[in-house]
Amino acid sequence: MSDPVLEIRDLRLSFPVARSLVDLIRRAPVRQVNALNGVTLTLRRGETLGVVGESGCGKSTLARCIVRLNTPTGGTIHFHGHDIFAADQRHDRRFNRRVQMMFQDPYSSLNPRMTTGEILAEALRVHRICPAGDVPARVAELLDLVRLPQDAAHKLPHAFSGGQRQRIAIARALAVEPEILIADELVSALDVSVQAQIVNLLLDLQARLDLTILFVAHDLRLVRHISHRVAVIYLGRIVEIGDSETLFKDPVHPYSRALLSAAPSLDPSERGNRTHLEGELPSPLDVPGGCAFHVRCPHRSPRCSAEVPPLRPLATGGAAACHHIEEIANERL
Repeated sequence: MSDPVLEIRDLRLSFPVARSLVDLIRRAPVRQVNALNGVTLTLRRGETLGVVGESGCGKSTLARCIVRLNTPTGGTIHFHGHDIFAADQRHDRRFNRRVQMMFQDPYSSLNPRMTTGEILAEALRVHRICPAGDVPARVAELLDLVRLPQDAAHKLPHAFSGGQRQRIAIARALAVEPEILIADELVSALDVSVQAQIVNLLLDLQARLDLTILFVAHDLRLVRHISHRVAVIYLGRIVEIGDSETLFKDPVHPYSRALLSAAPSLDPSERGNRTHLEGELPSPLDVPGGCAFHVRCPHRSPRCSAEVPPLRPLATGGAAACHHIEEIANERL
């Protein structure tokens, strides 16, 4: 097993909701959006960890906390043993260089007034990656790395397609020679054929540069293709994590089973075996007590509404947060 490079422990984040005039008149208390509710996760060197879940479950918020765009209200994130939110680490730009984030929208993540060459050169100069005289040559290397022509350096972002813009975003992230890439819905705005090209490019770069990747996505097929391990998140908490193939073939947690069974399949025999959930996703303004999934779970018991289940090790090497793991396992036999 490879060494951990990033360790997240009991991470929590709440956002205050702006009060309306009526709330102010009534002196209603400030409400909180509970985006993360105790995420515990370890990212290992050289792996791709996929994070999946419904919209609004906290995937992107987790990614933004890792790169310090959001400050958690509780818990810790350690990078090589150092708390990235500790007082002596908050202004350490070395962390900003070693952990890079790539965003979903290739149309707004690039400065429209800078050419590709200027975008890449800026990253090289800010972090002093190479001497000023070597910057043009390094820009050329980065364009080759992401399979863009050399004349791309002289063009503005609007001259490129969505897939090409994401290649520029990847090159910008790689310019500072990072150790970890955070890909937040990196290909969701692209056509399917272009998605495959970008994902295969990431896999090639990971092998060549020994990158560690956190891949946040809602497309389960892509996550299965690119990830070594997968974490399933529900209302700001990890409910199951394990080896990608094992989790997709035999999920344990009831939510994982329902989520994965909803993925499209070309196998006619699987179309009648869907797991259907009761009710709607609860609001993060009012997360249910105990196991947050108990209001929709077919296996719920009084214990589920009273106790938060910890992540428990599974025989397969993964872990799941459910009080009824054994009961569910017996049902599958």
